[in-house]
This record gives sequence, structure tokens and C-alpha cells, in this order.
Amino acid sequence: MSLESYRNDMLRCVRCSVCKFIPLSSVIKSWRFAYGCPANARYHFHSYSGGGKLIAALSLLEGRIGFSEALLDVVYKCTMCGACDVACRLGTDMEPLQILRELRFKVFREYKQLEAHRRIMDSLRNYDNVWMQPRARRKNWSRGLDAKDLSTGRERADVLYFAGCTYSLDPDLQEVAEKTVRLLRKAGLDVGILGPQEKCCASPAFQIGNEALFEKYASENIETFNRLGVRRVVTSCAGCFGLFKSHYSLLGKEMNFEVVHAIELLDELVREGRLEPKKTVPLRVTYHDPCHLGRLSETRTPSEGKEEKVLGCLPVKSIPKVLGMNGVFEPPRNVIRSVPGLELAEMERVREYSWCCGSGGGVKSAFPDFALWSAAERIQEAKATGAEALVTCCPWCEKNLKDGASTQPGPPMPVYDAVELLAQSCL
Repeated sequence: MSLESYRNDMLRCVRCSVCKFIPLSSVIKSWRFAYGCPANARYHFHSYSGGGKLIAALSLLEGRIGFSEALLDVVYKCTMCGACDVACRLGTDMEPLQILRELRFKVFREYKQLEAHRRIMDSLRNYDNVWMQPRARRKNWSRGLDAKDLSTGRERADVLYFAGCTYSLDPDLQEVAEKTVRLLRKAGLDVGILGPQEKCCASPAFQIGNEALFEKYASENIETFNRLGVRRVVTSCAGCFGLFKSHYSLLGKEMNFEVVHAIELLDELVREGRLEPKKTVPLRVTYHDPCHLGRLSETRTPSEGKEEKVLGCLPVKSIPKVLGMNGVFEPPRNVIRSVPGLELAEMERVREYSWCCGSGGGVKSAFPDFALWSAAERIQEAKATGAEALVTCCPWCEKNLKDGASTQPGPPMPVYDAVELLAQSCL
């Protein structure tokens, strides 16, 4: 694949601006929360929208612009949340998100990295994680847990719990990984972990544009998971899950395991009666759909720009159209509703039209003010429901939404992972 192969897609962009907003009038509930693209809503300039970046990519290909700091700003002030892709694909067969990825690959390969992103890449190469932490610390969260150590190769398990860099190494979030394993073991599942042998899923490398580093880590992880002989790879991190589901499968390597997000498995265990939420948690909450758990967890097979047939003068691609509607939307809501005392109040932008928390695509590290602004927008939307707390299923979302909540007047709105609330009721 290359940026050049999507030239016709870029030429067909009619600058309709659908990519900036929630695309259907039947879905929009108010002007206040009608935007879909955080970058365009923040910077109010067409270049920052999905369509604007397509124009920039075409201009770069045709030599009308060159690499520059201004181009870097446009390319990387984007959370890669996929909202523009969902909106555009409702009426076209274009692939805006794939074009944005190819644009990042080209910029990363042929121009330069932002300093904040260079540090992340260095951390990955040196420590196999994005937090510049020694590998040995990956096991600290799991001390005292009844889980098999699969790192030595001497034990086998049915389920591999893949904590991911953030849940393993961020002390403020480790509790989610710990409680997830406790719940799985309470339900009687045979669970193993990799501890210090666990490596980054490489989502940060992929999102920033380091295609080679992504392929290296993805290939190594697939090989490890296959060698372990596990039936399921379970992760609590939406970023890990989305990449495992939607992009590892495109490498053409055999994957002898099922990828499951922890909230899917916990929902299954509750419905089967193997976990019983009994204790009351009296709280009115609203739920934030993480981009990588929701609209981005479906496999999007790139077309490589090939147009297979023509209806009249309209080229049509033969690839399946993915609208982001088949992501993991119901399981977290089912889990919330299963806990006695919890009341769920939905926000206006939900499911495939969810507003991004602002943390993705390398934005949190390179443009923290933009990340905080996007999170604060979501907090305001959450408060508009009358909820007392915000619930999500992603460490990046939880961390950035907490940061965004702290910028708002008054006491910060509490932000929880759904696992924490289930654990309160079950453990």
C-alpha cells in the first residue's frame, strides 16, 4: 500500500464537510454536541478535518506543498479516532482513515518525527513499553494473584490475560488489571499472564506512523500467543484490543487464538451465572465508548486503492464497507446494568458516533493541551446527562478523562472502569 494508490479517493473528496460532524440528522440531538471531529472542532480550520488532510495529502503527492512544520501540525493534531471515516463511508466507498494512516507512514518515513513521539519510539525499542520502565516492573501489578506464570514456558493456560503497557506500569490504573484477573479466577477460568515477558502491542507505533516497528512487534506477539497454545487472548486495554482485532489479522499470519476484550468476557460470565453481582452500587453513571473498543475494532481490509468496477461514471470498490457499527458496544452496557443500584444515562454521542476522549494518535504526548480540551468536552457532555460519574473501558480514556475532569469548575467528575464497578458488586 502507498499514499499514491489512494489518489482517486483524494480527488473524489467533494469538501462536503460531513467528516466534521455526526453525519445523520436522526442521530444529532443538539447543536452543542453535533461535532464528530475533535481537531476541527478545536482548531476551526478545514485542514484539520479528515477531508482537509486528504487535500493536504494530495497536494504533497503533486508537489504543490512540501514537508513542513505546518504540515506536521495538521497531520499530528489528529487523534486518529475514525469519526471522519464512519461519517464519510455512510455515503461513499472512500477510505479516509486509511489515507490518514498512509500519510503518517509517509511523513514518518520520509520527513521526521515529533520529539515527543521520538521518545515513545525509543522507549519501545529499549524497554518493550511506552513508559520508559524496566521490563521487570511489568509483573508488579500481579503480585499475590492466583494466575499462572506463562513466561517460563513450564505452565499452560486456557486464557492469556494481556494487561498491556499502561495497566501494567501506571500505578493509578493497575487496579483494573488486578480486579479483572480476580473476577476471571472467581468465575473459575484457567488464567495465565506473561509478566516481564509481555511486550507492547505496538499500537502507539502504528498510530504515530512507524509501520516497521508495528510489524516487528505484531509478528513477535502473534508468534508468542501461538506458542503458548492459549485459546483466548484477553485484554482490558481498548488500544491493544483494537489493534489485535483489526490490524494483526491483516499481516497474513496464522492466529490460533481468539481475541477478546475483558468486558466481553465478563459480560459472558455474568450472563452465564458464573459471576453474580450482588452488592448494591448506588450511582447514576454514563458510559464513554472508547474509539478502539467501538468503531475501530472491526477489521478494515484496505483496498490498496483498487477500483473493481464502474457504475456509469462512478468507480466502486469491491471491499466490504465497514461503518464501525459492529464494535464492542453492548457488553459494557450489559455489565453496568447487571450491577444492582447502577443507573445508566446515555450521552448524545455514543457507539460508532462517540466523541473521542482526545488521548489517541499520539496527541496526549505531543499536544497535551488539545488532549485536555477534547476530554473536557466529553466531561461536559457527560455532566449534561445528570450522571454522577463517567464509566469507560480503556486506560487511555480513563486517564485523559480524569485529567480533563480536573480542569472543570467544582469537584472533578469521578471516572471509573466498568471492571471496578463490577468488582465492587462481585468481590
